[in-house]
Amino acid sequence: MEFKRLSFRNKNNKFLYYFKNYLKQLIPSLFFQKKLHFKLNKFEELTSNEKQELLSRLNYYNQLKEKYILSQDAQKLSEIKLQKNHKTYYFDLHEYSRYFNQHLKGHFLFGDITKSPKEPGLVKSRPINNQNTNSVILKWNKIRHFTFISKDDLPYAKKKDQLVFRAKVHSSQPQRIKFLEKYYGHPMCNIGKVNNNNLNKLWMVERMTYKEQLQYKFILCLEGNDVASNLKWVMSSNSIAVMPKPKYETWFMEGLLIEDQHYIIIKDDYSDLETKLKFFLDHPQKAKLIVENANRHVNQFKDQKKEDLLSLMVLNKYFNKTN
Repeated sequence: MEFKRLSFRNKNNKFLYYFKNYLKQLIPSLFFQKKLHFKLNKFEELTSNEKQELLSRLNYYNQLKEKYILSQDAQKLSEIKLQKNHKTYYFDLHEYSRYFNQHLKGHFLFGDITKSPKEPGLVKSRPINNQNTNSVILKWNKIRHFTFISKDDLPYAKKKDQLVFRAKVHSSQPQRIKFLEKYYGHPMCNIGKVNNNNLNKLWMVERMTYKEQLQYKFILCLEGNDVASNLKWVMSSNSIAVMPKPKYETWFMEGLLIEDQHYIIIKDDYSDLETKLKFFLDHPQKAKLIVENANRHVNQFKDQKKEDLLSLMVLNKYFNKTN
């Protein structure tokens, strides 16, 4: 095993996460159900601006407007069991669903979801389009996806004038393969894959810690099975995310990100990469504005009390709209 895989700095503590969540399984849900009304009433203690912010996010995650009667395929909360392949999804749902009557039903779609369900369902990810109303987003698999940089000591101006990329690349991810085919070995790029498979062996490179990647001005954030999992920590740093317009979104609200304001946008065929990088290298003030806007977007996810309240509000609205 490579030692860099054991570097936990800036990463969420998985041991602590699992330890806490297994302990939570020992507490009866009735204990929490009595507190739901009290928890939801915390909304009234917020300022008018905070209320507006949370309501805006609530209606973004949960766009249901009309009542909908779910089919018989819907599961009761009490029927959802811990699954080996989806432990984090189960734990992240249970953290908030335990506050609700366990006979309430829903569609709980764990995993990398890239299509909207036929009936309103709870998901981690959804396509960014005007037909995703049935995809109600919750903050799932957050131990992996919601990692932020606590402090980036290196200012943008002192970082290397290159683009860096380190990720697993699979044969099922043509968008990542295409980028490596086009730019591996390019003088403005330090890129490669970190998993050993049947793809081009020349692309295999050593892993980099977050700190090592943060030595570069630009970090490539390419979607994999759904969203780009590194986008959150990149946008919390002094480096800039470089990517095509995102096609999927999560609790991070990737669909609200504005091109060349929160990230540097490149074409889907990556043909303008060199032009875009050179432009922002020549205009450092514009680059710094992107860093500031990205950091500002990230900051709204850092208040844990608001995140907890909002998660309960999204679930509450879902159960109300589906009777």
